[in-house]
Amino acid sequence: MILAALLLPAGPAGAEEIPATGGDFGGTGVIETRNARFRDDGTLEAGASLRHQRRFWFVNVQALPFLETTFRLTERLNATAGSGMTTDRSFDLKLRLLREGDYTPALAVGLQDFIGTGLYSGEYIVASKRWWGLDVSAGLGWGRLGTGGEARNPLGYVAGAFDTRPRNVGRGGMLQRNWFRGEDVAPFAGLEWSLPGIDSPWGRLEGLRAKAEWSGDALRDERGGYPARRTGGRGEAASRFNFGLQWSNEWLDAGLFSTHGTDVLLRLSLRLNPADPPSLPLPAPPPLRPRPAATAAPVSEEALAEQVFTALKQAGFRPVAFRLDGQLAEIAVAGGRFAGQPQVAARVLRATQPLLPAQAEMLRIRWWQAGAEVAVLDIPRGVLEGTTTGSASPEEAWAATLPLPATGDIPPGSLTPSGPDYEWGVEPRLSLQLGDPTRTLRWQAGVAAGGRVALGAGISLAGSVQQALLGNLDDGPSSDSRLPHVRTDYARYAAAGRTSIPGLYAERIWNLAPDVFARATLGYLEPMFGGASGEVLWRPHDRGFAIGLDLNWVRQRAFDGGLGFRDYATTTGHLSLYADLPFWNLYGVLRAGRYLAGDWGGTLELGRRFASGIEVGGFATLTNVSAAQFGEGSFDKGLYVRIPLSLFGTESRGRGGVLIRPIQRDGGQRLAVDSPLWETTRDGRTGMMRDGITGFAH
Repeated sequence: MILAALLLPAGPAGAEEIPATGGDFGGTGVIETRNARFRDDGTLEAGASLRHQRRFWFVNVQALPFLETTFRLTERLNATAGSGMTTDRSFDLKLRLLREGDYTPALAVGLQDFIGTGLYSGEYIVASKRWWGLDVSAGLGWGRLGTGGEARNPLGYVAGAFDTRPRNVGRGGMLQRNWFRGEDVAPFAGLEWSLPGIDSPWGRLEGLRAKAEWSGDALRDERGGYPARRTGGRGEAASRFNFGLQWSNEWLDAGLFSTHGTDVLLRLSLRLNPADPPSLPLPAPPPLRPRPAATAAPVSEEALAEQVFTALKQAGFRPVAFRLDGQLAEIAVAGGRFAGQPQVAARVLRATQPLLPAQAEMLRIRWWQAGAEVAVLDIPRGVLEGTTTGSASPEEAWAATLPLPATGDIPPGSLTPSGPDYEWGVEPRLSLQLGDPTRTLRWQAGVAAGGRVALGAGISLAGSVQQALLGNLDDGPSSDSRLPHVRTDYARYAAAGRTSIPGLYAERIWNLAPDVFARATLGYLEPMFGGASGEVLWRPHDRGFAIGLDLNWVRQRAFDGGLGFRDYATTTGHLSLYADLPFWNLYGVLRAGRYLAGDWGGTLELGRRFASGIEVGGFATLTNVSAAQFGEGSFDKGLYVRIPLSLFGTESRGRGGVLIRPIQRDGGQRLAVDSPLWETTRDGRTGMMRDGITGFAH
């Protein structure tokens, strides 16, 4: 067997590791078969594979160095109707068991469609060995990947239960439990040859691969007459031999293949490394002007404070307070365009350096967000100056910095600016819904204008108006939910509320005690609910965890997004634990409580934050609602990607995000307020400052 041959000693490879390429189903592989190769750690990939009667849309995440995850939406022939397309959703995992050595192959095991309808459910074990530019893979497939059925399941000799494979193709979303079961398995094998560079009129073409494989999938489960109508409506592959060409560079995969003797397959995907993504250069920071001379005429503290406040406003901050006490200059600022404490400290110094008296050798910078103080740090002025001139490193600035608890106290003798603070803006809005069985993607694009007025003591008024412009979200199907329709009436909201008020509320956010924060919000809290919301968060500044509690009484808003309400009202709330994990920059969130539809349960979220600020993660919610009550999807789950807007060349604390929820249902749904305390305060932690110390130089 080819797999056995790969496991035998072989000569060492004569070339360096060649980057992996993608397969039909989204993850790394040959064409339709998998191999034991993985992308670089953290790689994000999105693309499509298009062929007759099947279209795969996928997002692939190299979640950990040894773990590949794939979410896939499949558009396929509607076998029930015999025409038209329907959608299928699935998740895949591939786990590295062994790295390739000089004389041993790489080895991996994988689960395909292990959460989904089970239509494409299958498992595999695969080995890969490279000799110079030739990469050879071979393995065994179970389930969908073993429908060729050439051999008996070897696990059947261990236990007879492995000889039967329960089949449960239904509402989807459930964890498949029939792993490595079934009477038959099928071997598969693939070759990938990295072709030498080819000269062309446009330069030398590098990165071309020739691929060929023998698939274990005989298309037995492709019903509805694909690729040709067979007895019982089952599909049957004309051939299991696939071949073609694929070209790859640092960010693109493009391939053209002949598959199963009948089809042409086009695969195209884009990818990036979130630790070092492409980005536009940020504007150069303003030059650091010199300190006033020690012999300069003194200025009254009131006059100095006005000058400092003006300089801070010009730098993009909202000044909160100023105090000069001998060698200590204490400066409190709110907001700003800068994501972390190090850059806030550097920009505060650049703004105030020519104003602060020469004898002010220590800076105490207090950073506020949304009405609460979220971080306090003491840093020697000379060290911070040195990071801007190159005479001191960001690491030295970090070592000299003393983080302090956030108290929200304005020290006696501080001077404060007069008048209310306000901010406003206009921004595009995009709403997406994936997984509708009749349409893969529903969307609505619009524009929103909004603002916030700070009245003091952490109290503010905020609101926005939104106008829908384009999209098909309003054409979504009617809800068939057996639960209160807390989210599934999204199409009715989109249709009736083309001009709407997404939010209009009064809010107070304040420091309840050192490193303890509180929020109280009253009004139209989000597009579908209004009412009263309260939250308390204990977030020790020098620890990697936080604990929060939120309680909310809400009533469902009218479909037109105006000021009216519907009859449904509920109480919801959660106890939440937030924690940084000690490896791979992972973090976790664990919630337990009552959700909007009245169901009780918990949510587990795991995410990873890269040095660039990009975050990738996923979540799952299980409640006391059964899979039958929940409906299609069985339980709430999803993936997300958050990208700092600063990567696009603009100084901004904002982040753009994409949430991939396979299907929108009503179970496990939480209230979505604008200023949750964890998101408001998380950048004020010492750990976040440590991760962003390069900001001291900017």
